[in-house]
Amino acid sequence: MEYVKNILGTIGNTPLVKLNKIVEEIEALVLAKVETFNPGNSAKDRMAVKMIDDAESQGLLKPGYTIIEGTSGNTGMGLALVAIIKGYKLICVISDKQSKEKMDILRAVGAEVIVCPTNVEPDDPRSYYSVSKRLATETPNSWYVNQYDNPSNSLAHYEQTGPEIWEQTEGKITHFVVGVGTGGTISGIGKYLKEKNPAIKIWGIDTYGSVFKKYHETGIFDENEIYPYITEGIGEDILPKNVNFSVIDGFTKVTDKDAAVYTRKIAKEEGIFVGNSAGSAVKGLLQLKKHFKKEDVVVVLFHDHGSRYVGKMFNDDWMRERGFLDEEKLVAIDLIKDRIEIPLITVKTEELVSHAIERMRVNNISQIPVTDIQGFVGSVDESELFSLYFDDKNIANKPIKEVMSTPFPVVKSTTSIDKISKLINRKNSAVLVDLENDKFHIITKHDVISAIQ
Repeated sequence: MEYVKNILGTIGNTPLVKLNKIVEEIEALVLAKVETFNPGNSAKDRMAVKMIDDAESQGLLKPGYTIIEGTSGNTGMGLALVAIIKGYKLICVISDKQSKEKMDILRAVGAEVIVCPTNVEPDDPRSYYSVSKRLATETPNSWYVNQYDNPSNSLAHYEQTGPEIWEQTEGKITHFVVGVGTGGTISGIGKYLKEKNPAIKIWGIDTYGSVFKKYHETGIFDENEIYPYITEGIGEDILPKNVNFSVIDGFTKVTDKDAAVYTRKIAKEEGIFVGNSAGSAVKGLLQLKKHFKKEDVVVVLFHDHGSRYVGKMFNDDWMRERGFLDEEKLVAIDLIKDRIEIPLITVKTEELVSHAIERMRVNNISQIPVTDIQGFVGSVDESELFSLYFDDKNIANKPIKEVMSTPFPVVKSTTSIDKISKLINRKNSAVLVDLENDKFHIITKHDVISAIQ
């Protein structure tokens, strides 16, 4: 009979899958190392076993101990599988930007999950780095994994994933491309492949808001590069010891939007349901296409499974809220549909400035079109009107026609948001939408900004 002793025996020997449609503009052969075939559905299963085995052999982890780790979710899952088989307790400290699915999965396999804020400095006591370290000192009989600096992380990929890729490509691999987070995957695989053939190029995929690319190119750790980002699993605001920059030939950065869009494209165009870092990796691969020749063999690693992102990248509402769905072309009518039945507020040329100010206050608006018997003949803006009023209180009793500006441009209900945005500027704070049948409405800068958020 053919079977393994437990679920850990199924880790490794993941397949290489040829990518087709999504990389059709690249002449080289592009192969994906699909790590979702591991039982925990990610590449992190490999290093989870290695780190625990090495900690046991070094006497750092003993029966009855509690394993503690800060994780973006996938390492936690790998650790959970090993903890189940070996009888350890597990506490996972995770940042709040990670998907709900990751948190739910960790709890489903018995881990205690502690959620920390993302938008804090690494040394902030609330950060998931700090909380995991603190818990390790406060919890009796515990072991802090520290995947970022634990050498067993990269060693697992040096001993397993690197040799698998070399053998599967029969040594023909010319480029390896992968997202970089803790650095274990790229450093372990990169070191092994470089030892087999120094000509192989190792490319890291970074994200905007992370320090890797600039540090690799300049040696400068630029804190101005650090800001919150959406992409999960890659990029850092620290320099993990597992990132061996000497084996990396270069980095390319991928935006949050491109990462999300290409995550969905992989599923729809290749039938491979993988996670956010895979989207980053494919987009980065396309950005690097000038480096690949027709005879090259390019391997890109897909870290984890798409099921961990069904509430995010694979959710239309989530994508739409962040402006990541390009297929929706907003037009004028879309910007006012929620208030289309509310009458347009106007002021007449002979009315007093005080009337316009009161109308703005009562209706909580900042711009008003000015009309006479011929139609729209001018406009007044809150900032300009209030400035005039506080310079000269007597202006309140003057007619609007003496202070009004030029009329707002008029657009059709089908005018695109792009054209509308170009019409709104310092001199012109709004546009009017012609709804036909002598009915008009107003679109302001606030409406445009709200629509594109």
